[in-house]
Amino acid sequence: MDTIIDYISSFRGTFVTLITLAIVYYLAKLILDRQSKGKADWSLIRSIILFSIVLIGGIAVILALPMGDGLRGQITSLLGIVISAVLALSSATFFGNGLAGIMLRTINSFKPGDFIAVNEHFGRISERGLFHTEIQTENRDLTTLPNLYLVTNPIKVTRSSGTFVSGVCSLGYDVNRQKIEKTLIAAAEKAELTDAFVRITELGDFSVVYKVYGLVKDIKTVLSAKSRLHAMMLDELHAANIEIVSPNFMNQRQVGETVFIPKKVRKHEEVEVTAEPESLIFDKADEAESIEKRKERMTEVDEKLKGLNEELKIAETDEQKEEIKKRVEKWTAVKTKMLDRIDEKLNEIKDTK
Repeated sequence: MDTIIDYISSFRGTFVTLITLAIVYYLAKLILDRQSKGKADWSLIRSIILFSIVLIGGIAVILALPMGDGLRGQITSLLGIVISAVLALSSATFFGNGLAGIMLRTINSFKPGDFIAVNEHFGRISERGLFHTEIQTENRDLTTLPNLYLVTNPIKVTRSSGTFVSGVCSLGYDVNRQKIEKTLIAAAEKAELTDAFVRITELGDFSVVYKVYGLVKDIKTVLSAKSRLHAMMLDELHAANIEIVSPNFMNQRQVGETVFIPKKVRKHEEVEVTAEPESLIFDKADEAESIEKRKERMTEVDEKLKGLNEELKIAETDEQKEEIKKRVEKWTAVKTKMLDRIDEKLNEIKDTK
């Protein structure tokens, strides 16, 4: 019996270490959950800190086991080799993406909701993390790009103040250039684009290549605007009796003097234009942009609270202090409500992945 009691007593240090580890982990989790409220990036930092606590605690528990100094030394050496090997194999990519994420945040050339193009990838930013950036493509799919990839490749960011969309067509030399340019500009205006202009990009062997540009001020509708421009180009060129067929066009059937311009449809046969599809395509990016705007608003609330606390320090009368305290309570309640709303939105985004 004494031997059993002595054996159990030898694990006293291990039990104390386990209890201490559990308490530290619980307190750290409680503090980090409170700090990460309303902050998407904190989930990663929270995971790293909690993993580090568990790793250090696990090593401490192993070292606290009742064993000889020789065996403890061998286990410690083995752990050191394993941890060093893991860090050596993963550190290059891991730290590279982390540093790239910090660099992108410092430059701040784009934010959630912006359209970006990187090589063959195009879409709207739906999530920004320390190690990756997620974009939502025009097919509504989500593409995750490592931050290291973004800093080593040119990024094209669509300006929030507007961007030019374009349409290209090749027409024969027999059609008057001024007539074509006037028709294409009219098409851009009917597509609700502003500041339209036309460029002649190529004089080919058989045809002239025209490119019409128009400014879209609401960049959220850039895909619809481009489609609308192409549709209006078809309508306006056909209305002006201009065939969109280059002289090297060939058809095996005998067409005689047939002109390749479709007949105009009746008004009641026209296709009804539905709502802009971007709201369905970029739903997650819209939510991310909404969260970013709420965060900006919350920064303004923090500045307001800071100013009120400064006023409270220099307030002279009790009436002034009470009035300022009421305003502080009001803005604190607003901030809490905004944080709760941001958390709800973040959880919705996570649930719809």
